[in-house]
Amino acid sequence: MNWLLLALAGLFEIVWAIGLKYTEGFSRVWPTVGTLLAMAASVALLGAAMRTLPVGTAYAVWVGIGAAGTAALGMLLFDEPASAARLSSLALIVAGVAGLKLSA
Repeated sequence: MNWLLLALAGLFEIVWAIGLKYTEGFSRVWPTVGTLLAMAASVALLGAAMRTLPVGTAYAVWVGIGAAGTAALGMLLFDEPASAARLSSLALIVAGVAGLKLSA
């Protein structure tokens, strides 16, 4: 159950990171509200998952999900470069997250 909470926390991290782009420097009300709610949900779920998961593992997995997901969506939504080096780096992040999960 705590791994599911952690995965959801990571998904909310992706939502708020992408949401930051749409707030336009926090000048747009509804994207800002959505982003702040996603931030709160992400941190709350991370905190709940850390009740039993090791802090280092939980935090690294949370950041990894957020970083990889945000980078992938940046490529899809904002036409950011999808070079071989970037894709390889994302694969390494995903491999690291999987390794942390398997070793916990």
